[in-house]
Amino acid sequence: MSTMKAEPIAGPEAWLGADMARSTEWIRTVSAAAAAELDAALRGLERRGLAWPRFGRDDFPLPTFSRELSIVLDELERGRGFVLLRGIPVDRYTPDELKSLYWGLGAHLGRARYQNAQGELIGEVRDENRLYGEVREVSVDSALGRSSRSKARSAGPLRFHTDRCDLVSLLCVRKARAGGLSRIVSAVSVANAILARRPDLHALLWQDYWRSRQGEEAGGERQTYALPLFAVHQGKFTTQYSRTFVEAAQKLPGVPRLTAAQEEALDLHALVCEELAFTMEIEPGDLQLLNNHVIYHGRTAYEDADGPDRDRLLLRLWLAPPNSRALPPGFEALWGTTAPGAPRGGIAQPVSA
Repeated sequence: MSTMKAEPIAGPEAWLGADMARSTEWIRTVSAAAAAELDAALRGLERRGLAWPRFGRDDFPLPTFSRELSIVLDELERGRGFVLLRGIPVDRYTPDELKSLYWGLGAHLGRARYQNAQGELIGEVRDENRLYGEVREVSVDSALGRSSRSKARSAGPLRFHTDRCDLVSLLCVRKARAGGLSRIVSAVSVANAILARRPDLHALLWQDYWRSRQGEEAGGERQTYALPLFAVHQGKFTTQYSRTFVEAAQKLPGVPRLTAAQEEALDLHALVCEELAFTMEIEPGDLQLLNNHVIYHGRTAYEDADGPDRDRLLLRLWLAPPNSRALPPGFEALWGTTAPGAPRGGIAQPVSA
């Protein structure tokens, strides 16, 4: 069972943004040899007529680089919880080639999970309002407000949140003309700071908050579920949070209304995230990897350059790594299974007739 921690949580994941802003230890450069291995693996796929998503890890051999990726996985699960791989030569490849390369690299980090009910496995994070007009999704009840997807795929800012997967991977193909900076914060340090400042509100964040699926699930699952913001199981911290989903649940019948104290706890949580975060500019060829159990991420608003193929573009994978932590009983409502190392998370797909 999950147990509330009434004392500060120590460990490498309890970092402060000010310290990380002065450090480069979280950046790992992709060597020329590693880039050559990625290219050789991609050319091997082409010779065999393979392309994403119809191949797996064994079809994309990385004899030396795979060992470095194993170290990265350990850092994500047992260290700070985030890594930036710098120097993937994205400009060498066509869009289709790049997706196959990214899929193959991702296969060495975990199993890809669906990002929406339409079966998306590699997401293109860009301003879809610019491309297609205002993004509206018929699957989302307009009474619940804008979906998390429509917010992510606009040029607006994103509040601190977690995604519905163990690891989120973002590969920068093009950056914005201005803005679009990545912001991350240690969820463990946020919990520690709230404990020090307001232990009464800290205790509330270990209790259930109701969330809405916002119509983003397929298959007729219950549209609301309850989970705490903070939990510890088998000595490992976990968080899963997007205020968008909590606010949407408050608009649904039968969902308990938030108390004034619960609202105050969420407001303090947001304030502390802002205070402890740091900002990084992700360059083309950078691959950002975040452990959603210990990291919140957000984004500043941005402005794209004019002209075709000059807009900000990130490719996103949601991954279930082989070394993920066990989760508390009851978290099946979101994850499907709480077993460590299991293929879990992501968005449920329609049941085939």
